[in-house]
Order: sequence, then structure tokens, then C-alpha cells
Amino acid sequence: MQPTLLILAAGMASRYGSLKQIQQFGPSGETIIDYSIYDAIRAGFGKIVFIIRENFAEEFKEIFEPKLKGKVETAYVFQNMNAFTDGFEVPADRTKPWGTAHAVLCAKDAISEPFAVINADDFYGRDAFEKMAEFLRNECDSNRYSVVGYELGKTVSDYGSVSRGVCEVNAEGNLAGIVERTKIAVEDGKIVYEDGDQKVELGPKTPVSMNFWGFDPSVFEVSEKLFTQFLEQNLSNPKSEFFIPIVVDSFIAAGLGSVKVIPTSSQWFGVTYKEDAPGVQASLSALVNGGEYPDNLWK
Repeated sequence: MQPTLLILAAGMASRYGSLKQIQQFGPSGETIIDYSIYDAIRAGFGKIVFIIRENFAEEFKEIFEPKLKGKVETAYVFQNMNAFTDGFEVPADRTKPWGTAHAVLCAKDAISEPFAVINADDFYGRDAFEKMAEFLRNECDSNRYSVVGYELGKTVSDYGSVSRGVCEVNAEGNLAGIVERTKIAVEDGKIVYEDGDQKVELGPKTPVSMNFWGFDPSVFEVSEKLFTQFLEQNLSNPKSEFFIPIVVDSFIAAGLGSVKVIPTSSQWFGVTYKEDAPGVQASLSALVNGGEYPDNLWK
């Protein structure tokens, strides 16, 4: 069995203005998403499913199909505002997508095997993909999901605060809960987050989620029921979002199964601030020069 990789890319057009403006970091013009796909293929993933918006589907395919043709199976799924909203009338002022868990739900008909979920614009590292692929092949089932736990110190920015899902891990190495901490920053050599008027220190090895999840297809049924409940409670709130941690927390709380926290030593890269870009480029250059990646991923 080859697992599938689901890439959340529906927000790319709004963040970048145009897909053609996606920033290139690799020596041959590779974007961060190229490195994720490359890592997934060599870890044994057999299919890549992209969650995108229908209005930039053709432009998106023009970018990725020439690179991936003959290397891996691809599929495209649209995150439509009206998907899975039967019985509810979407408010006219609702322009914001329903969130990451809704995006995953939109892939229900495209995935029938264990799968991983990632963001399109985060660099996760080879180690994380290899460990996730092994989990999906050997452990994942309807009672067993997973999340990659990154060391907090390897996910912060030198140029401002970030938000991270801080993982509470029990004695069995499973997820007991996730708390979203905002305004995490490095101050005087320490990592702290703001909690009201207080600043609370977190250790650099504190496990955090960077939205790299491992699921069995049973998650679609769980998500669909929860999304209905979410709409009942939040339909009139134009800023409400149905996030993956909502589904995971409910899965755990309902006693449906456990979520393994997969530790990784991988260095996370991302461009939270424009000043992060040179550091990302330099880090990727170092990996290429060290032989971790070829200087042209798709040659």
C-alpha cells in the first residue's frame, strides 16, 4: 500500500496574489512545495492530491503537471464554499473559506487509502516524511491517527512572533490535546508566549504541530458529522473556521482512538515574514550542497 499526500493549497492565490509569483528558493527555481513533493515521492507516497480553488486550477496544473508527469499520480480537488453544507444556506457575506478541516473533507471522494496532510508553503524535511510514510503503511487505521511533533526551537522566526499548536503528549507518546499559542517569540534567548499580560516560557524541545497529520479515510465520516455541528453553531459568524485540531480533539475526546505524536529532528522552514526568505534560501542551499537534495529536483 502506498499512502497519499494531501496538500492544502487553496489559500495560495490569496496569499501570493498570483501563482506565478510563488517565491522560488531552490537553485533551479524550486518552491517550498516542490521540496515537499520530492520528499514525499522518495518516502514512498504514491499519489499527490492538491486542494486548490477552481478559479486557478488551470494555472496551477500548468506549473506542476510538467514536473510531476510520469513520477507520481496526481489529482486535484476544489475547496468549494458550498461543499458539505446541505441544509444550510451560506451567508452572502461569507467570503472566507471554512478552514483546514473543511479543505480535507473536500478530498473525501479522491482518497481511499491512509494519507498525510500538509500545508503547501511549509518545509517539513525528509525525516518527517519518512517517519510519516512508515506510520501510514504500518500503524494507521480507523482508531489510530498521527501528527508530526516538531521541536519548538526549530520553528520560530528571528523576525517576529509566530503561532504554534503546542502539543500535550501523554506517557504513551500520544496526543492528549493541542493548545494554539499565539505571539510566540524569542526574547533574551528564551522562547516565550503571551498569555494575557503574562509572558510564559516554553522549552526549545516542546513539541508543536506544523499541520503535518496522518489519517485513515475514516476521518472523513468523523469530519462530516462535526462540520454539520460546526455550521449549526457558527454559520452566522463570517470569520469562523473549521480547523483540523477541532476534528482531532473531538476524535480523542469521544474515545474513538488515539493520535500518535511522531517526533522529528527536522528543521522547519517557512516565510512568516519577508525577512525570513533569505534564511530559507540559505538553508536549502546548505542542504543541496550537503547532498540532501539534487541541485535540480525535477531534471
